Amino acid sequence: MLIAVQVLAALAGLLHVYIWVMESLRFSDPKVHRGVFRVESEHVERVRSWAFNQGWYNLFLAIGALVGVAVVRSEAAVGWTLIVFSCGSMLGAAIVLVLKDRSMASSALKQGLFPALALLLALTQV
Repeated sequence: MLIAVQVLAALAGLLHVYIWVMESLRFSDPKVHRGVFRVESEHVERVRSWAFNQGWYNLFLAIGALVGVAVVRSEAAVGWTLIVFSCGSMLGAAIVLVLKDRSMASSALKQGLFPALALLLALTQV
């Protein structure tokens, strides 16, 4: 079961690296700011700093999950701590997103599914 947790946590991490790319590197692209984040082009400059900062939050969570996956077999306490904290934070953010705006349920599901499954399976490891 540990391998399943590692795969799901790695997928969650990789997805959040992709989110970082969209928020911090590609936010000016209309396909990203309008299509993904629902920000009209005339508002991009006003929210660019917010998106850039949010992207880095996502990257740091991704790094935590990926490092946790990499070390969980050799340093179990460190690996589990990183996986659970990172995936828990990712899932928490997805829940907050959908509670704030129900129309974002699809985005919240995409953002939270891998971390939720990783955490669910991690509970079976205790």
